Amino acid sequence: MIRLRKIACVLTAFALFALALSACRHTPDEQQVREAIAAVAQAAEAGAASDVGAPLSDDFDGNAGELDRRGLTNMVRLLALRGEHIGVTMGPVSIEHRGERMVATFTVTLTSGGKLLPDQLGLYQVESAWRKDDGKWRCYTASWKHSM
Repeated sequence: MIRLRKIACVLTAFALFALALSACRHTPDEQQVREAIAAVAQAAEAGAASDVGAPLSDDFDGNAGELDRRGLTNMVRLLALRGEHIGVTMGPVSIEHRGERMVATFTVTLTSGGKLLPDQLGLYQVESAWRKDDGKWRCYTASWKHSM
C-alpha cells in the first residue's frame, strides 16, 4: 500500500514537472509575428480570405484608410471566386520593438496568372505595426508602396 502511494506521488510529481516544463515553452514574440506574416502570404496564395484576415485586428487600417480588414478579405475572396491566382514571394522580415508593440518591415512580390492589372503586380515595400490583443499578436496597421 505504501509502495503504491510512493509510485503515485512520483508519477504525480513527474506529471506536474512535465506540465510546468511545457508551460515554459513559449514562442518568442518576434517569431509569432514572423509566423503570422508568413501565414498571411500563404493564405493569400491559397485564396483563403478568412485566413488572410485572421491575424488582423478588427480596426486594421491599410495604407491610411485605403483598405480595412473587411475590404482586404473581400478582395481576396473576390479574386478566389474569379479563379485568379496570386503569387506571393516574401523578402526577409525585419522586426523592431517599440515599447509593447512591434513594427515589421519587408518586401513582397506579387505575381498573377490571371487578369489582374499589371500595375497591381510587382515589388512592394511593406511596413506593418503589431500589438498584442487577447494574448495574440495582431496587425493593426500597414502601409505599402509599389517599388517598381
